[in-house]
Amino acid sequence: MTPDETYDPKRVEKLVEMLRALAQRIMALDAEGRLLGDSSALLRELGDIRSELFHYEVRLTFDSPEVAEHRRIVEEAGRDWSPEVDNGPDEEEPWRKPDDR
Repeated sequence: MTPDETYDPKRVEKLVEMLRALAQRIMALDAEGRLLGDSSALLRELGDIRSELFHYEVRLTFDSPEVAEHRRIVEEAGRDWSPEVDNGPDEEEPWRKPDDR
């Protein structure tokens, strides 16, 4: 996988820190009675965090070429497989030989 396809642990820590800092900023602004007074700065910060969250989600759910190929093989096999197997007249006891019935 290339670095663009993954989300490394340091980047995860940075995202968590960004979210916590935003939460603290919102709490501080609210305590000061200025929660809506600094809306443009909050919008910028929210935009940056939203972008980073999007990258996290995309990288977290990224399928490598190998995983995508395995998924395709399993799905294809599932389409071709049928649980309906003819076990003779007594399908309730398929383990019995025909002469045991």
